[in-house]
Amino acid sequence: MSLAATGAGPRRLHLNVNILHSGFVPSAWRLAEADPRAFIDVNHYVRVAQMAEAAKFDAVFLADNAAIVDQIDFRPITALEPTVLLASIAAATTRIGMIGTASTSYNEPYNIARRFATLDHVSNGRAGWNVVTTADLPSARNFGRDAVPDHAQRYERADEFTGLVKALWNSWEDDAFVGDKTGGRFVDVTKVHPVAHRGRYFDVQGPLNLPRSPQGHPVLVQAGGSSDGRDLAARHAEAVFSASQSFEESAAYRRDLNARAAAYGRPGVKVLAGLTTIIGATEADAVRRRDELVDLIPWRYSLNRLAGTLGIAVERLTLDQPLPHDLALPAGGNGNHTFFHATVAQARRHGYTVRELIRSLAGGTGHRVIVGTPEQIADDIEHWFKGGAADGFNLMPDALPDGLRDFVEGVVPILQKRGVFRTEYDGTTLREHLGLARPYTAGSLLKRA
Repeated sequence: MSLAATGAGPRRLHLNVNILHSGFVPSAWRLAEADPRAFIDVNHYVRVAQMAEAAKFDAVFLADNAAIVDQIDFRPITALEPTVLLASIAAATTRIGMIGTASTSYNEPYNIARRFATLDHVSNGRAGWNVVTTADLPSARNFGRDAVPDHAQRYERADEFTGLVKALWNSWEDDAFVGDKTGGRFVDVTKVHPVAHRGRYFDVQGPLNLPRSPQGHPVLVQAGGSSDGRDLAARHAEAVFSASQSFEESAAYRRDLNARAAAYGRPGVKVLAGLTTIIGATEADAVRRRDELVDLIPWRYSLNRLAGTLGIAVERLTLDQPLPHDLALPAGGNGNHTFFHATVAQARRHGYTVRELIRSLAGGTGHRVIVGTPEQIADDIEHWFKGGAADGFNLMPDALPDGLRDFVEGVVPILQKRGVFRTEYDGTTLREHLGLARPYTAGSLLKRA
């Protein structure tokens, strides 16, 4: 295990790339060099992953939806199931980690535990699970519900779900598999334990039907800005994807999250802030690229998307007026807290009109966008990292693969020259990349005592 994984080495910047099909900006698929079918082309995802691996990124990340939640008359959507796609990426890479999203609202713990443990075996210890609770109505209706479950109920279920998945991952001790040909002993059954779980939402006997995976168990990642979301992360997550628009907001979020984790007797949680980059040789070139991409997005699309984030009727938005003053959490608090707060914060902080807000977000919703030269972007990343606002970034380039290539060729060498980012991988697992300790089963801990 590397020094970084034991906590003995220097603090390291972490970089993931979120492979959002053609790119973060909704119009990325319309660029001359883009392939409109990239969202369902495994080779596109593999190429992006290989580019990120060559630059020594920690991981690739795949978001997911269980329904069509965007306007497919204009843009591609998240379509391919993450773990199947990540298994293909695993076969075409050797070091880069792979984090996939799966909902606790519309799955069962045993299936998710098995699926991600399998991915960890297939990838030789590079898997991570992004825990989400899913707040959109189309997904609920695809699973026989007429309404989205209550916010508090979703997180209560997610807490039990995630704890049960960890118990299943830990149901085999590290040395339970024997494979002794001479003695005819395949598995030491005294080291395979049922979980015998009976809870409010789930009854699962266990154990899992495959041995412990190479890195102990997959890395647990979570994304949520609400109080319930932060508490779930503090209890279970090892890394968190955040959406903060300012240094001060992100630093406060990181302090709060780590204080909550400490209250549960857990180590600090890695905060990986969402960041979209639009890069040019000069700042003017970068602004020009941003404007060209935004101008390729129909205003009706952007208005509908913004209204959906805010949970209001699109008729309440006027392009050259500020956001309405009486905004409240979507669906009476049962919608997506994270992007609502991040979007409103951006608008209020700068006094933007709706048109200016949409342009500043590059047609997106909530994530921070930096428009500038490689040097400017490297300066910003270093400031956030060294100042304690983030442990790293979940990058969402404006367009893929070109936007990632601009970052890899322009920004990464600057960060490496400054000693902020690695020049080679220290280990082989996602845990080692992130500097996380290997989890041990109860039986293994007894042996180590």
